[in-house]
Amino acid sequence: MKVSNETKVGALTVIAVTLLILGFNFLKGKTILKKSNVLYARFPDAGSLEVANLVKIKGFRIGNVYKISALDKNVSEVIVTINLLEDVNIPKNSVAVINSSLTGNASISIIPGEGPGFLAKGDTVLSSSNPDILSKIMTSVDPVMANIKQAVDSLKLVLGNVNSMFDADTKANLKHTIANLKTTSDNLSVLMNSKNGALAKTLNNVETFTTNLNTNNEKLNSTIENLKNTSQKLTELQLKETVANLNNTITQLQGILQKANKGEGSLGLLINDPKLYNNLQNTSRSLNILLDDFKTHPKRYVSFSVFGKKDKTEPLKAPLADSVNQK
Repeated sequence: MKVSNETKVGALTVIAVTLLILGFNFLKGKTILKKSNVLYARFPDAGSLEVANLVKIKGFRIGNVYKISALDKNVSEVIVTINLLEDVNIPKNSVAVINSSLTGNASISIIPGEGPGFLAKGDTVLSSSNPDILSKIMTSVDPVMANIKQAVDSLKLVLGNVNSMFDADTKANLKHTIANLKTTSDNLSVLMNSKNGALAKTLNNVETFTTNLNTNNEKLNSTIENLKNTSQKLTELQLKETVANLNNTITQLQGILQKANKGEGSLGLLINDPKLYNNLQNTSRSLNILLDDFKTHPKRYVSFSVFGKKDKTEPLKAPLADSVNQK
């Protein structure tokens, strides 16, 4: 039997319409293949909940959201129709909570109560508002953001004060200081150059000096030993005996001076005898007269002329005035 094209087109159309109806109901959370029960839940705010979102008990899927509608024109509450796909017992004092996620896929979790009794078809399950994750995060973030805002405002104030402090002269001085620091850094880099720097040369000299010390270590030890022997010999000298002799000499000299002051002994007689002093003074005076007479009348004492006459003038009786003034 040959099937006509019209029959094929009609059959395909019926199948397509059936699939469309089944898909639409599936998207709405209602299935034709299973017997379904309907429950209601009232929430002050449905949040990100959408039709066909999951309904779970202890993580197990028992249905979908079939419809979301307003209680009145003022939308004082939101009524959510739940289509149960599984035949489960839900205690009457169970509570429905909307759970949201960062991805936006919200769901309803029914927290089972302890009874007694179970919810029947068309009953309204108790509900509780549960802030979504984003709200919780924002609640936690808000104080942090407030603190950050306050910190930013403080930073702006500080920067404003800093900008007011740094006038043109201060900025110029700061640039000059930075330039000096750069010059100092360059000089320090040259100084600390490992090959040609002054510090490297100084370290090389120190290394050479220490090498020489190490090379002449035996000579230095010998010199130190000689110094030690010399100091030991100096300590072994009879310094105490020499000092004692010097003290005895000083004591004897003091005794002689005491005797001289008392007029005892030859030195005492010479110092304290007035006759000796007068004789010495007269002798000195006579010697001065003789020398002055020799200067004044040299021919009286020495004559070199064959025809000269002997000086017969009177000899001097007193020293000349020049000799007296010279004294």
